[in-house]
Amino acid sequence: MSLSTHVLDTSTGRPAAGISVRLDSRQADGSWATAGRGHTDADGRLRDWLAPGTPPAGRHRLVFETGTYFAAAGTASFFPEITVEFEITAADEHHHVPLLLGPFAYSTYRGS
Repeated sequence: MSLSTHVLDTSTGRPAAGISVRLDSRQADGSWATAGRGHTDADGRLRDWLAPGTPPAGRHRLVFETGTYFAAAGTASFFPEITVEFEITAADEHHHVPLLLGPFAYSTYRGS
């Protein structure tokens, strides 16, 4: 199992470097626990940032600190934080969760 993400800034047509990303995993009691943290690289990617086998099957969420990114660029934005919740059922597969980001809209999907 592995997990990666890629953030593209659709307002500039370029990778979104330096975005803080946190992975939370849902616990048996319903609470969330942080399983990893990182920042997107110059290519807007976050890869090889988790221990092997992380995250396991179950519910998880990626939290993108987008407000800080846009503030640093001097751009007003509507979403200070974007949370993408997903469920892993095939723990042996690679999971890629891209984020297409703009100051007033975003889109995501399961990539490859």
